[in-house]
Amino acid sequence: MAITFALSTQPVERVRADVLAVPMFADGRVGPGVDLVEAALGGALSAFVAEAGFTGKPDETLVVPIGTGPGPTAAVLVGLGEPATLSTDRLRRAAAAIARSSSRARSVVTTLLAAASDLAPRAAAQALAEGFALGSYQFLTYKSDGKPSKLSRVTVVGGRGAETRAGLDRGVAVADAVAWARDMVNEPAGAKSPAEFAAAARKLLTGRGVTVTVLTEAQLRAQKMGGVLGVGQGSVRGPRFVRVVYQPRGASQTKTLALVGKGVVFDSGGLSLKTASGMETMKTDMSGAAAVLAAMSALQALGVRHRVVAYAPMVENMPSGSAIRPGDVLRMRSGTTVEVLNTDAEGRLILADALSLAASEKASAIVDLATLTGACVVALGEKVAGVMGNQPNWVEQVRAAADRAGEPMWTLPLPKDYRKLLDSEVADLRNISTGSYGGALTAGLFLERFVDDVPWAHLDIAGPARAGSDDGELTKGGTGFGVRTLLELVSTLEGAPAARSTRRAAKKR
Repeated sequence: MAITFALSTQPVERVRADVLAVPMFADGRVGPGVDLVEAALGGALSAFVAEAGFTGKPDETLVVPIGTGPGPTAAVLVGLGEPATLSTDRLRRAAAAIARSSSRARSVVTTLLAAASDLAPRAAAQALAEGFALGSYQFLTYKSDGKPSKLSRVTVVGGRGAETRAGLDRGVAVADAVAWARDMVNEPAGAKSPAEFAAAARKLLTGRGVTVTVLTEAQLRAQKMGGVLGVGQGSVRGPRFVRVVYQPRGASQTKTLALVGKGVVFDSGGLSLKTASGMETMKTDMSGAAAVLAAMSALQALGVRHRVVAYAPMVENMPSGSAIRPGDVLRMRSGTTVEVLNTDAEGRLILADALSLAASEKASAIVDLATLTGACVVALGEKVAGVMGNQPNWVEQVRAAADRAGEPMWTLPLPKDYRKLLDSEVADLRNISTGSYGGALTAGLFLERFVDDVPWAHLDIAGPARAGSDDGELTKGGTGFGVRTLLELVSTLEGAPAARSTRRAAKKR
């Protein structure tokens, strides 16, 4: 259920809502509205809080009944931790905690922003809206006894007029995009063939100020996309390729940001078959494509002024009599030949074609997102993405956008010495390294071969694309990781890098 956000200059006791949400810091300070809670408890709030063991630490909540009048009948105290460490991330998580505690209520009034006066008002309001919307997210399509959240209205007291309103509106647009990505990731693989995934993307993007093109199998052959065709040939459900163009009025065609997303709707490993447990979450292997397409759906609403083009190759990696075999050689769109020695290293094969297309269409800069390697999860865990690329300044710009968006990433290297590990005896490249370690890095080095000299950043989101439990604004299952980063990046792009032809000319001089 979508949540509507309203601003009010009235005291909280005069706002009609089911629940009052009041922030509390670890040092005991409490936001406006606490007097209602104090009165309801006969002045015994401190004793009540102490008895409940509530200390105001981050994400902590305490529900307090406060009356039966026309105003709120229950209060939720939510912890914000130490005042000196308050951030938009913590505010987002606090809003998500309120949403979960108030899921049976229809309306909430909160003074959460009043406690965030030191934060930029627009960013704080955006974080609040994202937290409420994403914290109340549910995927109940297949639950016969699912109990959807009733929360549909949040009234914010203590905001700062137009700045707060703009932040709330932006937060809603971002959260809507993230929710679509989560829906697609959570959808069972059997219900999202490449053709169905492409159709869902087209439906999402209709009326969003973009142009959508879907390449069928025959068109992929005409484009000589050997990686996409090779991975997809083992499935009876043929591959697709979605290309989306956002061209706002006045935007330069020579400065284009390309977004590339891995769209493996199910990854069995192919003939290099995964274990049964290894396949359990492989419906999520299209998280990169979902994030890229979801981000494209919000560009117009956010007023993005740059030209952006998305590329989403979609395949199903299955074992069959027609599947590629270890030792087979594929010719990529770029003409590069790749010896496939492990069919479970398939994501890089389809991304190679997409990256090659983006580079040939003269992208000024590229970002790709992919649930690419288990090695990155080993290195960084399940909550942090790896980011690497061919130009430090561009990688840093992407990572900084991720920091502001609240999606943790860590920069990884692309060591030149490791490139020889991808040398093949019979082809230009092999799709896996000859070594046993550094798999996330050699996968990045493989992809780098297909971006020419375009500034490029690769986000390995294998860990944070899925959450094992509710955590802050994240809910168990698909997270939509990367959507917020991409939208922050395109909204704050620091002068798109020069077009490739210009860079080459500069090199010659």
